[in-house]
Amino acid sequence: MLRFFREVLRERFVETEKPMIAIVDYGMANLRSVEKALQRVGGDAKITSDPDVIARAEKVVLPGVGAFCAAMSNLQRSGLQEAVMQHIRSGKPFLGICLGLQMLFEESTEMGTTSGLGVLPGRVRAFFEDGGYSDVSRLKVPHIGWNALHLTRPSKLLCGLQEGDRVYFVHSYFPCPADPSVVIATSTYGEEFCCAVEKENVAATQFHPEKSGAVGLRILQNFVNW
Repeated sequence: MLRFFREVLRERFVETEKPMIAIVDYGMANLRSVEKALQRVGGDAKITSDPDVIARAEKVVLPGVGAFCAAMSNLQRSGLQEAVMQHIRSGKPFLGICLGLQMLFEESTEMGTTSGLGVLPGRVRAFFEDGGYSDVSRLKVPHIGWNALHLTRPSKLLCGLQEGDRVYFVHSYFPCPADPSVVIATSTYGEEFCCAVEKENVAATQFHPEKSGAVGLRILQNFVNW
């Protein structure tokens, strides 16, 4: 009987191991802020440039800031591109942030045309590239600051958010998905643009959830719980 109670107590109080979240380090992101934000909401987040660690991870985050072509070059040269693609193909949860969203698409027009990962059909273009806003002189590019979200459909990543919640952006380019059904949120800066996508196990944001206060933490909490 005593042995039975010992086993019950051991099962009750032994801490359950948290699924590891790999933050991909390919040399183009402020990784510490992403790591700290994920840890704050209970995620076991680790920054890594090791493909084997990424392969073992339960979830993967691909952040990024800077030029699309340089990011794709770094990802390929580091040997991390295939590790990221294998994770996505495995069906395990994946989150792209800012440039990490853009790289999911087929190509970007930044500094010429550069091929992306091709996970989602569509291209990445600059603000006002298509002449859709008549008074461009009033708006500075890059777009930096807080903007409201328009939620286009229910999603796992944005669960619990409200229409008009504000998040923080720093970008000059944004994706134009060929499949509108992947878009889960848009925002407006002179023109309406896609700022969050979700398809099966893949989700991504153009804004920075790690810099978006309570709203951003809720998004990261949703990813940790996915």
